[in-house]
Amino acid sequence: MKSLWNDTEAQAFSNDPLELRVYTSRLLGANPDLVLHGGGNTSVKLNQQNFFGDPEELLLVKGSGWDLATIESPGFAPVRLDTLKRLAELETLSDTEMVRQQRAAMTDPGAPNPSVEAILHALIPFRYVDHTHADAVLAVTNHPDGEISVQEIYGNRVIVIPYVMPGFVLAKKVRELTQGKNWADYEGMILMNHGIFTFDDDARESYEKMIRLVTEAEDYVRQKGAREASKTKVREDLIRLAGIRKKVSDTAGKAMLAVPDQTEDAGGFSSRKDISEIAVRGPLTPDHVLRTKNIPVMLDENPVEAIETFKNQYLDYFKRNTDGQLTCLDPAPRWAVWKEHGTLAFGRSVKETTIISDIIGHTRKTIQQVEDWSSWKALPEKDLFEVEYWELEQAKLGKPGKSPNFQGKIALVSGAASGIGRACAETLHQQGAAVLGLDLNPEVEKIFNKPGLMGFCCDVTDDESIRQAVNLVVRNFGGLDVLVSNAGNFPAGLTLEKMTAETWDSSMRLNLSSHQRLLTAATPFLQQSLDGAVVFIASRNVPAPGPGASAYSVAKAGLTQLARVASLELGSYGVRVNVLHPDCVYDTGLWSDDVLQGRAEKYGMSVEAYKSRNILKKEVTSREVAEMVAAVAGPVFLKTTGAQIPIDGGNDRVI
Repeated sequence: MKSLWNDTEAQAFSNDPLELRVYTSRLLGANPDLVLHGGGNTSVKLNQQNFFGDPEELLLVKGSGWDLATIESPGFAPVRLDTLKRLAELETLSDTEMVRQQRAAMTDPGAPNPSVEAILHALIPFRYVDHTHADAVLAVTNHPDGEISVQEIYGNRVIVIPYVMPGFVLAKKVRELTQGKNWADYEGMILMNHGIFTFDDDARESYEKMIRLVTEAEDYVRQKGAREASKTKVREDLIRLAGIRKKVSDTAGKAMLAVPDQTEDAGGFSSRKDISEIAVRGPLTPDHVLRTKNIPVMLDENPVEAIETFKNQYLDYFKRNTDGQLTCLDPAPRWAVWKEHGTLAFGRSVKETTIISDIIGHTRKTIQQVEDWSSWKALPEKDLFEVEYWELEQAKLGKPGKSPNFQGKIALVSGAASGIGRACAETLHQQGAAVLGLDLNPEVEKIFNKPGLMGFCCDVTDDESIRQAVNLVVRNFGGLDVLVSNAGNFPAGLTLEKMTAETWDSSMRLNLSSHQRLLTAATPFLQQSLDGAVVFIASRNVPAPGPGASAYSVAKAGLTQLARVASLELGSYGVRVNVLHPDCVYDTGLWSDDVLQGRAEKYGMSVEAYKSRNILKKEVTSREVAEMVAAVAGPVFLKTTGAQIPIDGGNDRVI
């Protein structure tokens, strides 16, 4: 492991201890072998003047919710140091009361809650304190002879603390075991099964002590015989993946994504002969249990049955360990080892599954390294349960927030590069869905290019392109719940007398047949969806056709009939199929100022009058159509299927 310290970069912060603390914290956070997604914590002790100008000694410690990789100065909570030291002297202190007292001792009420390790940081008599969950250190501590290995590596250069619960109990244990010790005699502190601390009055030295001690652990593990993990190509089965995701969601009682890791590393891990035995011994560090539960579910040829077994075993685990006062969490797994198919992460959002996937990757690597020379051993079940059901976590259960309507749901939107399609994709994503937007315009891949909102260049008139698109959304998120079939165009206005075969066939191919092809490809996944919904974007021309638009109107009428048939066929799977009939939507690139002016003049109107030529005299926008799509696909219309819903401001030819 190499130090990332840069003299030139650090020079800019040399006169500001807090900014220097931010700098070295980010160096730690930049290395995932040290910390993952909010793991670890750092602090700095400072003398500052309070509001009245009186000097106070403060501990500025990483606040809850901040990540070392991206932390900034506001991410450090300022707490009065003397209060933290007095708290450490108490015989008992609940974690809830500890959090309350730490909050009361803060000098900035707008700062985040201090880390639960704030008291421990206060006890360490150095200005800078660094704490990580380094993979190599966990590999050294998490086997039957962990303490012997620590001694072999570090001798008497580190303080060794047997595992105890994080928070006040850990701080009190450290205080007890370090009474009479001279901290200056030690380079760091190893917490068995938990992680490592380093400390110094110099920010660089505290950081580089961490790098040196972790490097020694890495060297030790290699010398013991740890090898590179085997790599194997995975098998892909998207239909069964969708079924796994549905079963996990049903077990959790809420929609979940199921994100596969199909790398060769994951394939090698899932293909090990001993995988069913080594994968279920527990997590690298107890902190991970809040994300991953105590063990993964092991999937084989009958994954649905395996998830049911996991649920029952989890409920038994809860009964064995509860004191009768705890609320059981949902019994669904948060990750899976799918034999020969890789690993899976289950979560309510792409952000959550990304965090879990990263934890899984480091877990796979570290377990296999230990198994090369010893036997992986995690904490006992009771200790893991204690962290998973921490009173601070239980307190959160009493304050459930309302989730967005599409949290954990998965949507596919065609014609998504502009207009109604783009608004639909953005609206569904804003309401919690993971979304793949399709369009023939390759710009869609630039427009939608962030976690949970992807674009894919797709020709919806081509079967292979459609197949790739549907497979992509399932491969990335685990299934499909909402299909917004929107792609289309308005062909040149021709009377039937002047209609060309090319114009007619082109309109039918895009405005009708492509929707059938997309629905057909999506149906096997919609049949395993969570409150599945299909929304077809048709047109007001269906109930109110006009002359010169037969190629468009007939295709949209056929699309409406397709939706009615689909509602009959998919209803037994709980999938709703509905149609929207919007008026012309003018806030797209198709309607330039010149085109609008020309159409308005044709009708003898102003542009504004032309855009609102309906009963309500209101223009219909893309965003308004998208909001209606979200409503129809959401819980408000949970009992509605086969319906045709206008969003046209009212049409006197229909009314």
